[in-house]
Parts: sequence; C-alpha cells; structure tokens
Amino acid sequence: MNPTRPSTSAEKRARYAELLAEVEALLEGEDDAVAAMATVVCAVHHAMDSFHWTGFYRVTRPGMLVIGPYQGGHGCTRIPFERGVCGAAARERRTQLVPDVHAFADHIACSSTTQSEVVVPVIAPDGRLLAVLDVDSDWPAAFDEDDAEGLEAICAVVGARLALCPA
Repeated sequence: MNPTRPSTSAEKRARYAELLAEVEALLEGEDDAVAAMATVVCAVHHAMDSFHWTGFYRVTRPGMLVIGPYQGGHGCTRIPFERGVCGAAARERRTQLVPDVHAFADHIACSSTTQSEVVVPVIAPDGRLLAVLDVDSDWPAAFDEDDAEGLEAICAVVGARLALCPA
C-alpha cells in the first residue's frame, strides 16, 4: 500500500478498509505477540504519509505501559497510566484523538516535532487491556474520526490475536 494523504473521508475509510484486510491477512495464524505487533506497526506506519511515529505501548504490570514494537524515532520507554495521551487511553480505555498535543494537559513530549496524536486501546475479548497503539504526526490536526474508527477496527483484530498468543 503506497502511503498517501486521502483527500476525502470516503477515500480515507477505503484506505482503512484495505489496511484492515491487510492486517487480518498478515496476522493469520501468528502466535507470537511481538511478531504480531511488529507486523501491524509496520503496515500501519506505512499506510498514510501523515503517520510519523507508530508504535505499541504494552501493559506490563498494573498502571504501566512499556514501549513495544514501533516505527519512527525513539519513543518514551515507560508511561504510567496517570501521564500523557497514552496513559489517558489506557486509564479510560477509550481512543484519544488529539489535534494539538500542546493543548493536551500533561502531554509527554517524546518527540519535539509531534503536533497531533491518536491513541487507541488494544483490548482482549475478555476485557483485559493489553496495550495501546500510538500514532503521532508532525502535522497539526492530522487525525480525525475516520482515523479513530479505522485504527479501532485494527486494534480489535490485534486484541483478539494477542489474546491467543502464549504469555
């Protein structure tokens, strides 16, 4: 899939439908959590030219996220649930759509170039929070509801796949 910036909402939704099908195919039969996350991050990161940092933060113990597979520059290594956009997504178990990270109280600046962000929780079918998927952009207001919905569909597939992986 060649990264582009879809010009219409319909084009963006179509791009996410293609990406979802790609992710489902790539994860078919995968039983290693790290391999699954790395594969998804690669596919998602290269899907849109507005995605400048894409990665998973894994729940490793109650209240703590630790960086997992990612693409882009260095990310923060550990993020407590009480801090930042990723922490809010984990704590509230809902997508955080942030058009201006500088206006988000307690934003953690892992990269000085990040302008906007979307973070989606990855939840297992049994309700356990497994991780969050963090996508950052160096463009202001790069994400909208189409991004949130598209990434939520992908994270639902990831959550179901990770739940099948041995611990």
